[in-house]
Amino acid sequence: MRDSTSEVAEIREAVHLCIDMQNIFAPGGLWATPWMERVLPTIASIVAHRQARTIFTRFITPRDPEDRPGQWQNYFRRWSQATRRQLPPSALELVPALSKFVPPAAIIDKPAYSAFSNPALASLLVDKNVGTVVISGAETDVCVLSTVLSAVDLGFRIVIVEDALCSSSDVGHDALMTMYRTRFHGQVDLVTAEELAEFWRE
Repeated sequence: MRDSTSEVAEIREAVHLCIDMQNIFAPGGLWATPWMERVLPTIASIVAHRQARTIFTRFITPRDPEDRPGQWQNYFRRWSQATRRQLPPSALELVPALSKFVPPAAIIDKPAYSAFSNPALASLLVDKNVGTVVISGAETDVCVLSTVLSAVDLGFRIVIVEDALCSSSDVGHDALMTMYRTRFHGQVDLVTAEELAEFWRE
């Protein structure tokens, strides 16, 4: 818990945006993220208390590399196993511990790292009068990073739940936590899941 001098303001008009907690990133998946099992109970607890205010994203790979522009084609030629022509459809689904919350939780599919690469997300948040985006999920230093920067550019307040993020890189995760604390003061707050429950008032 934070003391009375905490600079974290109450969280209102918020949505919980959970990034890419999919089977492809789970243990045994093509892009397995070792930390996922560790943070999954924390994320599930957040969702359980905010089901109707949760949006899950899914990173949807192309059927063929040529279905993506520019350097994405090279990327998916390298990772041809991740194209939908070769990948089992279940790999792109949410992990079972979270899929059970849909509905009332919503799903937004995206073609690239940032959740906002699907323009429907920004429209949905505006329609819901959202001012704050609470972020959890995978991976800290890739899709979460890209989503955070996009959300900052769009003017949203960002609250990152630091014990509800996972990455396959300890170095990348730690570097990003330092960057958020030192470079995005006033736009990005870091809280624990326990603190989130304390500060999220609505």
